[in-house]
Amino acid sequence: MIQRFLRIIRLTLVIALMGSVYATYNNLKAAPDFKETLELAEQGLAAAQFNLGNMYNNGEGVAEDDKQAVYWYTKAAEQGFGEAQTNLGVMYDNGEGVAEDDKQAVYWYTKAAEQGLSFAQFNLGMMYNNGEGVAEDDKQAVYWYTKAAEQGDADAQFNLSAMYFMGEGVAKDYVMAHMWLNIAAANGHEKARKGKGIVVKIMSPSQIEKAQEMARECMAKNYKGC
Repeated sequence: MIQRFLRIIRLTLVIALMGSVYATYNNLKAAPDFKETLELAEQGLAAAQFNLGNMYNNGEGVAEDDKQAVYWYTKAAEQGFGEAQTNLGVMYDNGEGVAEDDKQAVYWYTKAAEQGLSFAQFNLGMMYNNGEGVAEDDKQAVYWYTKAAEQGDADAQFNLSAMYFMGEGVAKDYVMAHMWLNIAAANGHEKARKGKGIVVKIMSPSQIEKAQEMARECMAKNYKGC
């Protein structure tokens, strides 16, 4: 099992207004009106149900209530709303507002990951990597880290580099490890910056040069097919 470099389960904070969805991650710029959101949620609008879950989860416009957050995330998740599926997975993963249940976390992460949400793909990779809620499977971990890494997720890029470095779920490859460390560091990942100093000590100058060139090419391709 890979050492847990990261245990970041991230809530996707998304505001959805009249079908228009945009991600604000941990910077919620303008919370929707609680009363209006509640009315829309009760009418069955998935985006409003998701927003209402966020409001209860973060105590914005209403008293914080994890059970209500789970309730509304579930309503939206059951309608296929990917961000709600991700956040519901987080709630099960952390045992917030519901009994901790790693299998349910995996279930909802998978639903969202299959829709292409990088947060869910990263989280699902972590579950496979650590054998939580699912049998440990490093190849599946690499698969989902790669999916998220190709969308520019620096945490996934960092973890993917570790898999190549340790040869878990993929053939050991220091060049690939260094490449993904380079990319993650370029995307602001502090541990990746420090990690490069460790990897280079066991690499030849030609390997380092190749890894740097591959990183530039990968970034030019928007991380696809690297």
